[in-house]
Amino acid sequence: MDGAAQIGETRDAARTFMESLQAVSGLPVSQRAMGAVQLVVSELVTNAHKYAPGPCLLSLEVNDGAVAVTVWDSSAALPLILPPDATRIGQHGLEIVMTLSRSFEMHREPVGKRIRATVVLADDPGGDPAGQQPM
Repeated sequence: MDGAAQIGETRDAARTFMESLQAVSGLPVSQRAMGAVQLVVSELVTNAHKYAPGPCLLSLEVNDGAVAVTVWDSSAALPLILPPDATRIGQHGLEIVMTLSRSFEMHREPVGKRIRATVVLADDPGGDPAGQQPM
């Protein structure tokens, strides 16, 4: 299976996970959170396939009203987070992930690295999107 198909499968798995949180667990999941988790998964797994030579692992966990999206890959090189630049073509993935997430962490592991982004499940009752952090 090629990388694009695997990325699509992980995005579908994230959607299924989010739907089950709402349907089975009864947790509130906003439409924003549903889309944000799928986008975060897609961006992080795409980067792992693009920049790491070996396999990658995805985990999704719920804690404290948020979904933690964690991707491990076999490259120890931490990604470069570029400052926002509207004139730059491409390389906006981590910028998007950080905007959608309540928190964002990168850690080197004994083998490879682990990147974790948390997305808040429910929006503020006043209608403001939850979880955004300033760039």
